[in-house]
Amino acid sequence: MKRKIYTRTGDQGQTALFAGGKVAKDDVRVAAYGAVDELNAALGSALAFQPSTGTARRLTWVQNQLFVLGSDLATPAAARSAFITRLPKDAITWLEEDIDAMDADLLPLTNFILPGGTAAAAALHQARTIARRAEREIVTLVQREAASDAPLNDAILPYINRLSDWLFVLARWENGQQGVSETIWKAETNAR
Repeated sequence: MKRKIYTRTGDQGQTALFAGGKVAKDDVRVAAYGAVDELNAALGSALAFQPSTGTARRLTWVQNQLFVLGSDLATPAAARSAFITRLPKDAITWLEEDIDAMDADLLPLTNFILPGGTAAAAALHQARTIARRAEREIVTLVQREAASDAPLNDAILPYINRLSDWLFVLARWENGQQGVSETIWKAETNAR
């Protein structure tokens, strides 16, 4: 018999955590991993615009990492479970090295740029803003959990912070791969 997608267990505003226990659906933990899930969906949208092979490969790797991050956030640090993988610190190193590699192909920024360019790059800029919101949600959770006996994995906050930087550089890099120039921000409010 095929299992149904709906369970009705959340109909009263509660959701189960991976390693057991329930919390309200508006709990800061749920807001944090929900924002990460939204970010992952945004990366899927960017992929749907058929970016360059290099961008697509990078996005798929990060989407997999975001599943790890989401499960890490959805599972209190004190919980013990054989099927939970915690975000490794080398995920941060990968982002930093990839930022440096892409940045080496780009002209130095001397002005602010407007988000846009190709459809894929514009989607990446939007994903960057979602990453920043996810970071704010995670900061709230980190502050709440800091006083507990089981604070969050200390790789989480640096990873999400670096990820938004990576998305910015990836959007620029994707525009460069497609030969699309960036639009410089003009300070004049009535520039036409």
